[in-house]
Amino acid sequence: MEKHLLNYETLIKITKAMSMSRDPEEIILLTVKTIKKTLNIKGCALFLINPDNNELELVASQGLSKGYLNKGPVGSLQSIAESLQDGPVAIYDVTDDPRIQYPEAAKKEGIASILSVPIFVRGEVIGAMRVYTSQQWEFTLEDVNFVQALAQITGILIDMCRLYEGQNQMIDVLTKMRDAMPL
Repeated sequence: MEKHLLNYETLIKITKAMSMSRDPEEIILLTVKTIKKTLNIKGCALFLINPDNNELELVASQGLSKGYLNKGPVGSLQSIAESLQDGPVAIYDVTDDPRIQYPEAAKKEGIASILSVPIFVRGEVIGAMRVYTSQQWEFTLEDVNFVQALAQITGILIDMCRLYEGQNQMIDVLTKMRDAMPL
């Protein structure tokens, strides 16, 4: 029961902090840090899909080495692809699962289990939140729901930040047009 309380308190704390920022990088970094700390895990990373090459591009991470993060391109159709199509995917043993794109790199990094959840914006998958453990971990429904809730909130806030930035750019353009008009 204490873990439930911790996750609800953390969810309230992070959503309050997230709602105060209009900087998508700050929101994303806060999310991965909070998930790592709350679940007491090895690491957490957030990836966004690059529509040009269909690869997952790392946006923020916590607890993972540069060597692991730079292991190679993460293909959205190769690396735990089901999580982008069917929802959350929990992998108990990264060394014995064909869905892992870089099993040797994961083993070298000391990763035993991975949870991957999609990030949706307006019904479209825009990326994935990944949770990494150093010991084999059977993710509970509570773990999955917690990570999934934060991934969804992060997706919504990323979209809102993009809209806010677009609105400000439009205001700047309209102001310049007005100022350039003859009186």
